[in-house]
Amino acid sequence: MFEKILEIMQEQLGVDVTGVTEETTFKEDLRIDSLDLYELVTALEDEYSIEIQPEDLDGLKSIGDVVNYLADKGIE
Repeated sequence: MFEKILEIMQEQLGVDVTGVTEETTFKEDLRIDSLDLYELVTALEDEYSIEIQPEDLDGLKSIGDVVNYLADKGIE
């Protein structure tokens, strides 16, 4: 799942994912703004056929947070 998230980030946002780990943060490390994060969330929702609630977005600060969130939703 980690690799798929990186692939989506690269395709949707044009982010260079070289050296990105689960500890990499969106805002501080990757400089992804709220609009980019919204695009990423939309792409993840489409990819995994889920709905990420707006109130859950505050807890998604790193790639690992997204991996754990999706795992909690039963996605592998």
